[in-house]
Amino acid sequence: MLGRLFPKTVDNRFRGYRVALWLYVLLVFSKIGTALLHILSPDGGAQSISTIPLNAYPAGAAQNIIALFARMGMVQLLLGSVFVVVLLRYRALIPLMYGLMVLSYLGDRMAGYFKPLVLGGISGAAAPAMLFMAATVLGLVLSLTGRGYDFGQPSAAPPMPQK
Repeated sequence: MLGRLFPKTVDNRFRGYRVALWLYVLLVFSKIGTALLHILSPDGGAQSISTIPLNAYPAGAAQNIIALFARMGMVQLLLGSVFVVVLLRYRALIPLMYGLMVLSYLGDRMAGYFKPLVLGGISGAAAPAMLFMAATVLGLVLSLTGRGYDFGQPSAAPPMPQK
């Protein structure tokens, strides 16, 4: 299985199920869209989506929150750019990129557990985030299996020599 996440040959051949490739495209461009929203939205999505009550804070504190959301968006945009490069040139790494997406989501959940946000209501990002996480896990599974893998051999081991 590790050989599928970290292939010895990094080429532009995707070996998983084709639906995982299309799901990857959808997830990558939605991540880029989210990043652009954080960067370009006047409140960075902090109040309009995440329901952080910016108007309850001093102006400087509210501006810092908006700036942090914009910086988070920039990191998401850079990661999304790597995902696009993988899509266009290094498709053998798509399972690894799915793994990074899952780890990113889990890390976000852990950070939220240990350092929760004080919100003015239910975040508008909560339901879509769970849907995207489920789609990401499904994409990871489908990208690690599929028509392009040799199921007769362990993926990390070279074929046995013939005598």
